[in-house]
Amino acid sequence: MSDLARHIDSLSSARVLCVGDVMLDRFVYGAVDRVSPEAPIPVLRIERESAMLGGAGNVAANVMALGAGCRFISVIGDDGAGAELRRLVAGELGDAAGMVAQPGRQTTVKTRFIGGRQQLLRADAETVAPIAADSANLVSGMVRDALFDVGAVILSDYGKGVLTDKLLARVIAVARTAGLPVVVDPKGSDYRRYKGASIVTPNRKELMEATGMPADTDEQVAAACRRIIETCGIDAVLATRSERGMSVVTKDGLVAHLPAEAREVFDVSGAGDTVVATLTAALSAGVPLEDAARLANLAAGIVVGKVGTAVVRAPELLEALHTQEWRHGEAKVATREQAAECAERWRLRGKRVGFTNGCFDLLHPGHVSLLSQAKAACDVLVVGLNSDESVQRLKGPTRPVQSETARATVLASMAPVDLVVIFGEDTPEQLIKALRPDVLVKGADYTIDKVVGADFVQSYGGKVVLADLVAGQSTTNTIKRMAG
Repeated sequence: MSDLARHIDSLSSARVLCVGDVMLDRFVYGAVDRVSPEAPIPVLRIERESAMLGGAGNVAANVMALGAGCRFISVIGDDGAGAELRRLVAGELGDAAGMVAQPGRQTTVKTRFIGGRQQLLRADAETVAPIAADSANLVSGMVRDALFDVGAVILSDYGKGVLTDKLLARVIAVARTAGLPVVVDPKGSDYRRYKGASIVTPNRKELMEATGMPADTDEQVAAACRRIIETCGIDAVLATRSERGMSVVTKDGLVAHLPAEAREVFDVSGAGDTVVATLTAALSAGVPLEDAARLANLAAGIVVGKVGTAVVRAPELLEALHTQEWRHGEAKVATREQAAECAERWRLRGKRVGFTNGCFDLLHPGHVSLLSQAKAACDVLVVGLNSDESVQRLKGPTRPVQSETARATVLASMAPVDLVVIFGEDTPEQLIKALRPDVLVKGADYTIDKVVGADFVQSYGGKVVLADLVAGQSTTNTIKRMAG
């Protein structure tokens, strides 16, 4: 385990080149209140929209999330969606110089329409055709220039036309001549296109399609992997097998079957992107193949517990490695981003997410009553906890009595509390907007119009609950009594 921990620490030194089909993943959220009079279809009342990097862009984002560096090269259309992708790449990866705009080509956009908790429709706009020769030459030149600064190469093939046969051969040849491992996330059934690659990473279905062989047992998977190695001129295969984990087979005779490490399989979207990103970043940092595969397996176990296409960060890998929480449940103290992901996951299961907040300096019966009433109003309860600096601003320089770590630990140990999030602002407004709770709970010494976030929660149909107070109970009074 200590070796894997050191390998995780080394990811920050990794430098990866990613080449492939970039996409714009767009999400349109809203509510469905009625059926259209024009046809028997739901009418979506749009409330918000978001966009994120998809395809090879998600692979590059996963590399960056691990703390590694990533050079990203792809081809987009000379259109509005392409311009939006360029802005996203610049913002998330730090450099959009590798985005080649080809006139007349349509940028791939996948738009998902979501009503409440249900995806209603996905609409795709794209050009599925080989990129022009001029674009391929530009990409090839960028690759040659980038190889001096990286330790490994990812070819992320989504079959949209960026990775033509000729370009694949060029990139693999120059990368292997430079002594760099080339990892391919493949598409289609003819893996001879990837001849000379170090590793291909098919899932179980892709492995069967590429070989025409069964892939149910460990022995069958190993045999299918060997078929690819022998017939396609590839050094190794890492086959992902969903709930059965992964298998690594090399031309040198290594066969390793890694059990799945998932805490909870909720959404497999983008899991392959996370696997290839983690594997390649580890190889770039000099991690041996089998250990790199173990890190990729660990990352896959984390990302399938998140909603939608997502990334895994190095601290999450370390946390999972040290505590094995993917087997024993999620930590109850989370960052704002982690809590938002948990809240979305709970909601998609039909659970009502509740939220309350406070300083919770010295826990007393009033706090216990508030938390019990809050939990009774929802299915899962998130508690926002003021940071030490926030408490000092609100209560004065002598407070808090206990540090935020101590207060969070005590809160997390309580049965009504499902998650604790420390926030540094004076109010939890930003945290409430990130979580979008179904139920907002505050003590009855407030009126609803004075509760921070009440208007926001009510705007999408959420409920505000005022909890009864326990007379004479407050941290201030407790401190006064302690002082004599």
